[in-house]
Amino acid sequence: MLTFQRLSGPTLNQYIDELAQLRMQVFRDFPYLYDGDLAYEARYLKTYIEAPDSVIVLAFDGDKVVGASTGVPLRHEMDEVKQPFLDAGLNIDEIFYCGESVLLSEYRGQGAGVAFFNHREAHAESLEGMKYSCFCAVQRPDNHPARPADYQPLDQFWRNRGYEKRSELATHFSWKEVGESEESLKPMTFWMKPLTNTERL
Repeated sequence: MLTFQRLSGPTLNQYIDELAQLRMQVFRDFPYLYDGDLAYEARYLKTYIEAPDSVIVLAFDGDKVVGASTGVPLRHEMDEVKQPFLDAGLNIDEIFYCGESVLLSEYRGQGAGVAFFNHREAHAESLEGMKYSCFCAVQRPDNHPARPADYQPLDQFWRNRGYEKRSELATHFSWKEVGESEESLKPMTFWMKPLTNTERL
């Protein structure tokens, strides 16, 4: 049975290497096809250690980390994440950004996805002034050559969690994809929901 811990700050340092390896392994699959780099991963994860009010939820099988999920107030994110909300006239001080969730494939279907969202949203609701939760997902065409025949998009799962796709809130992230010689821009679209007792925007 999986267990979950919600951690913030320097206590996460002991898990940096495990988390980096986990992200590289899981995100190599479709739809991200991420060709990762350990040094970059370590730098990226340190932002969640250093940013005020950030959180990482870890999933454990015994004492082994098998999954992780991140979150941070949107105001602490990079410009590519913040700018669509600023352009739309939204108050980024009221929005909590849920970063990635990664889980080894053999542990899927055991409720980790729901637990990851529950923990991050509970953390967001514990912060003063947070009214909304959001995340973004890569957009891939249905006929993408690397799309597995049995691939199931997560759109309905996200809707079941109360999130709404906000196509007007879009951006691009850059990473090196499997088979690419260098980084390229990937289109990303945001999903958003109100936290407890908050009306939809």
